[in-house]
Amino acid sequence: MPISAEELLSVVRKYWRSDHEFDGKLERSPELERFQALWKQELKRLDQWRVLMRDLRAALPQFEIGHATATSTSCFRCTVFTDRQPVEASHEDGPRERRWGVVGCLSILAPIYTVYGLQYDYKGKDVIAAKVFFDPLPPEMQALAEVVGRKIEAMFGAEALPRELAETRIPLIVDLLEPPATTLFHALFATAPENVAV
Repeated sequence: MPISAEELLSVVRKYWRSDHEFDGKLERSPELERFQALWKQELKRLDQWRVLMRDLRAALPQFEIGHATATSTSCFRCTVFTDRQPVEASHEDGPRERRWGVVGCLSILAPIYTVYGLQYDYKGKDVIAAKVFFDPLPPEMQALAEVVGRKIEAMFGAEALPRELAETRIPLIVDLLEPPATTLFHALFATAPENVAV
């Protein structure tokens, strides 16, 4: 049975607060205590996540597969990217490169996942632009996202979080993001989806 926005809000309330009561205090909030304890438990699945990435490398040898999990977010993350490719730029801008790919996320808070697209533009070693793509993904990212999604489903038994649920606004503060900007996506996955190590 598909999970509802109400059920997900009930889950994320255990880990994120709606006030600033613990800001500036040495004492950790009960929500932060639960979040850190959950990550400690979930890190036992890190080897299984690495198996997923190994499977992705075998299935997608032409792509660069990376591990982008950070315990400050609410999910395991992996990246599947192209190599850098030259793009046309004006003479004043100098040479630029672009790479694109997808990010697979498995929430630690609920048995759900999402896959979204990313594109980075580079000038030399510096990222000069980052663009995030959600459903519908650009055509070149769709097949890649399907492979990643199927692998996560098969290995972890998670279900995809529909975009309309992911965009549900929630009355909670997630990291430094506050209502009305906060969504279920932010609470279940990450507040800065463009911020992955690539």
